[in-house]
Amino acid sequence: MTHRISRVVAVGAAALLGATALAVSPAQAKNDKPKPNPSANMSVQLLSFNDYHGRIKADGDAGSIEGVDAGGAEYLAAKLDELRAGHKNTLTVAAGDLIGGSTFISGLFHDEPSVETLNAMGLSVSSVGNHEFDEGTTELLRIQNGGCHPTDGCYFPDQPYAGADFQYLAANVVRKDNGETLLPATSIKKVNGVDLGFIGMTLEATDTLVSPKGVASVDFLDEVETANKQAAALKKKGVEAIVVLLHEGGYQEGTVNECEGISDPIAQIAAQLDPEIDAVITGHTHEAYICQLPDPDGVDRLVTSAASYGRVVTETELVINRRTKDVVRGASTAANHIVERAALTPDAHQTAIIEKWDAIAAPLAAEVVGTVKEDIVGHSNTSRAFETPMADLVADSILWGTNDPDEGGAQLSLMNVGGVRASFIYDAIAAGEQPGEITYSEAYAVAPFGNLLVTMDLTGAQIKTILNQQYQPVPDRGSRPMLALGVSEGFTYEWDATNMRVVDGTMFLNGVQMDMNATYRVSTLNFLADGGDLFTGFLEGTNITGGPEDLANLVAFLKANPGLTAPDSRIAGL
Repeated sequence: MTHRISRVVAVGAAALLGATALAVSPAQAKNDKPKPNPSANMSVQLLSFNDYHGRIKADGDAGSIEGVDAGGAEYLAAKLDELRAGHKNTLTVAAGDLIGGSTFISGLFHDEPSVETLNAMGLSVSSVGNHEFDEGTTELLRIQNGGCHPTDGCYFPDQPYAGADFQYLAANVVRKDNGETLLPATSIKKVNGVDLGFIGMTLEATDTLVSPKGVASVDFLDEVETANKQAAALKKKGVEAIVVLLHEGGYQEGTVNECEGISDPIAQIAAQLDPEIDAVITGHTHEAYICQLPDPDGVDRLVTSAASYGRVVTETELVINRRTKDVVRGASTAANHIVERAALTPDAHQTAIIEKWDAIAAPLAAEVVGTVKEDIVGHSNTSRAFETPMADLVADSILWGTNDPDEGGAQLSLMNVGGVRASFIYDAIAAGEQPGEITYSEAYAVAPFGNLLVTMDLTGAQIKTILNQQYQPVPDRGSRPMLALGVSEGFTYEWDATNMRVVDGTMFLNGVQMDMNATYRVSTLNFLADGGDLFTGFLEGTNITGGPEDLANLVAFLKANPGLTAPDSRIAGL
């Protein structure tokens, strides 16, 4: 695996070798092209979004941005139609995580509803994201190509699932058995006689963000090396206008149309992408930004992102010279548009799709499975870098489901904050229930991934190693070097926030200091047990025992423990 710091040198060296062989620099070669004729320019409208995550309903699941209620399939479709009006040359594209981590109505049906809404929106092409791999490569291929679910079957027998009308791209996802990409690497769209090439990629660290067993058959390659290789291949086919769809991003401090202090990884990646690439559409961090970042030749190019959940659409006016077939960067522009519900009329086709799936989901969704006495908060969209009450509560549920000797005999449990996808809010009403009541759909929103519980033997020292792996400032962690673990009741320790590690001698289990040489039974999700999120210390576990599915266990825990309250902090310093 090539680290980004070292590949700066590698890319520079390659450029020098290329200059020696050709006797001209890349910039000179680009300048030797025929000069653009402004009167021959045409504009291609690219409408893009990312991190949709099956947020098809506009009932609070999609949320707000900059104080505006936004998102939902009905309104996203309406906004796309509004922006398309009057444009002859328009394409709609996306940058991954269209499925996975989804809300109840889509996730319950393995995201077939999400795909159906996207098909109806006229999405043309998308990169894969890490969540496209939540259920493994085989399921992703079914999502693309169609066919009924191998376990659940056809939800509408007279309408078997037909697959995605849009093309998923996976340029840096390579099968181990034959070296080919799992899905196409690129797509060429002809717009008014001009070829526009798309390269689609997920972040290189995808295999650390999903269950390793589900992606054991593929490798995830370096984003820069892959994009530059594919750009060269497109050039050989005569494609001059090239756009990267990349499921990786950065963070910035400005509004949705600004680029204030854009961070790595995207800043570093963009600085190394081949100058032949004309624009970069990104995702993953759920941020919105419009940036002009210099390529290796020092020429600015657009780098954009559209937040998440269908709350924002990026409109890029890509100006292409019809004679050179290349993008005129200085004339190209981009802007982010908030999908403001109050300003839009819901799309009737999307409404019909939602109602169709609601009809078969509603009875199960409305079932009350538990109660809380107060808000219990702190999920993946708040902060993944700190202990949260919700993560500790889920850890408690895991321990509850695995502590019986016949069910694993667990003594403590660990839960990644990033895997907790929602909070329990006392006054939130999902299906007409009373305040404090938790419905099945609300429980599903917390644990939508279908993980299994796993219990294993680990020494005190191995547990400490796992806890220290919460902080890993390495490229494979991308934009999230700190990923906290919630802990179950009875387990405590102190975190050194200066040196980012466990303070020696502070690990206690039920009031007794833990022995670094003693063996303990620890339960968690199979995602973490398989080394997900780079918690490779779990791979040292032995005497492994399987357990129930995480959602089923959470529902059973809620039913058995009514009137839950927010756990007190169990980790000093975190």
